[in-house]
Amino acid sequence: MRTLPPFSVVLVLVFATACARATPAARTASPATRSALLPESCNLGRAPGGTRVLVFSRTTGYRHASIPAAARSIRALGEETGFAVEHTEDPAQFTDANLARFAAVIFLSNTQKVLDSTGRPAFQRFVRSGGGYIGIHASSNAELDWPWYGELVGARFLQHPKVQTGSVHVADATHLSTRCLPAKWDRPDEWYNFKSQPAAGSHVLLTVDEKSYEGGMMGAVHPLAWYREVEGGRAWYTALGHFDEHYTDPVYRSHILGGILWALKR
Repeated sequence: MRTLPPFSVVLVLVFATACARATPAARTASPATRSALLPESCNLGRAPGGTRVLVFSRTTGYRHASIPAAARSIRALGEETGFAVEHTEDPAQFTDANLARFAAVIFLSNTQKVLDSTGRPAFQRFVRSGGGYIGIHASSNAELDWPWYGELVGARFLQHPKVQTGSVHVADATHLSTRCLPAKWDRPDEWYNFKSQPAAGSHVLLTVDEKSYEGGMMGAVHPLAWYREVEGGRAWYTALGHFDEHYTDPVYRSHILGGILWALKR
């Protein structure tokens, strides 16, 4: 083997160091550094001991490129706050026996039909027995021919204008998922228009100011995130979360973590 000259060795070492630094934080965070995953002084508590959460990210329509980053982020948050995470895109995992192992299911940017005729009733029984549902971003565009899922998520995706910066406003600062957010939060995202306002019994957490961007179609109250109790279970949804970098943003991480921890409480 030819021996590298000293200068080449230095270049190799510099390149290796740069690659190590570029590794996503959610994948490499140690217990000593995980507090950086959330804003400073943001303490949302911990999940009950032994809690397990299923992340489900199957798509049969448009697929968001941010799904892997989101799944890594949720796993890191679980490691930090005490819930175990399993990630699947297999609808066969939706059986009574398997779902019984979890306290909540996270639908992560799912689109179109993602469950089969066995999985649908099993998931319905899971929620009715007290299971939690967390819907993130495109999950409001899933299971379009299943009315029960539409009631669960609260409102159906209609369309969105071009990606641009808009102003998010906190409608309820007392909820776990908004407690660490600024009252006004300017950020880029896909600003979803929905087919209706959230279902009766929903509590709106975040809205977007339609005067701050182009393409809003919902008027003075344009909801982005809400929660509700459904048939014995808990449902929480946020329309935010289009880009990879959202899932390394401590403020956004606190938003989804608060939604997960709220949905875990039975």
